[in-house]
Amino acid sequence: MLRIVALALVLGIAAASPAAAQQYPDRPLTVLTGYPAGGMVDIVARALAEPMKKKFPKGIAIVTRPGAGGSLAVSELVQAKPDGYTVILAPLSTLVIHPQLNDLPYKTPDDYEAIISVVSFYSLITVKADAPWKTIQEFVAAGKASPGKLRVGSPGEGTSSHLSLEELKRLAGVNFTHVPFSGWGETSPALLGGHIEGLVAQPGEVKPLVEGKKLRVLLTFQPKRHEAFPDAPSAKELGWDATNAVTFMFVVPKGTPGPVLKYLHDSVRAAMEDPQFVSVIKQRVIEIAYRAGEQLKADLWKEYKFHTQILTRLGMIKKK
Repeated sequence: MLRIVALALVLGIAAASPAAAQQYPDRPLTVLTGYPAGGMVDIVARALAEPMKKKFPKGIAIVTRPGAGGSLAVSELVQAKPDGYTVILAPLSTLVIHPQLNDLPYKTPDDYEAIISVVSFYSLITVKADAPWKTIQEFVAAGKASPGKLRVGSPGEGTSSHLSLEELKRLAGVNFTHVPFSGWGETSPALLGGHIEGLVAQPGEVKPLVEGKKLRVLLTFQPKRHEAFPDAPSAKELGWDATNAVTFMFVVPKGTPGPVLKYLHDSVRAAMEDPQFVSVIKQRVIEIAYRAGEQLKADLWKEYKFHTQILTRLGMIKKK
């Protein structure tokens, strides 16, 4: 009798699992973001959410959890129930840099499930349009003349933007004072208000202010010049190999069922091809960058190890 009951329970569970997968999604989807509203992560998340609603009839809620360079939001994500109803759009730095610098609930790419990468771009250095420095060479020279006097902001400690700045300081032999913020929503007002002299920012956030004659781009942290800022040299062409790409990707808790992962992947992939989303990304002068599956996992580990070398060289972590 006990064997019959046990067999019935096993069969019941087996039968329930496909049914549960078929019912997904029967609740609203929560998309976490770790940076303030109005920043690039928030913009990309909302641009994707609109076409994704076709696959999530119960709705999609964008929930902002800013702080600690996005790691507060990822920490919440990795501890959430792995049922596919909580996801995060996170930048590469939050996933592979912060866990090497801080004691977090996630340590390596094995502690979460990366579903799909969405966009990629490089940071740049910008100053106010009426600033006395017309070129990056003049800005660096001023930094050398008065070590520590010039303040340069970034979206946060341990972000890709911050590391690009630190690499520039090392390679150019200049001492800028790094001022970390919690995202573009704080950095641009600080720069425009004169609280910092320079800013490491993202191209899509800077472009409207450059076109409005409020900011000037001095340098792009990429292999070649950015087509939207043709007058600004790349770090590579000036002999400073400080290129460090920024990638946004969707991540879910470890243990999320395979069928749910596929549904989420397919939903995001379809949204990335939506003309409205493509238009938003084009306006923001960043690139759509699709990767998924084992390739994305392998790339995450590659970036993790690459940043271990950078962080160690900068003295931000000490390897035993």
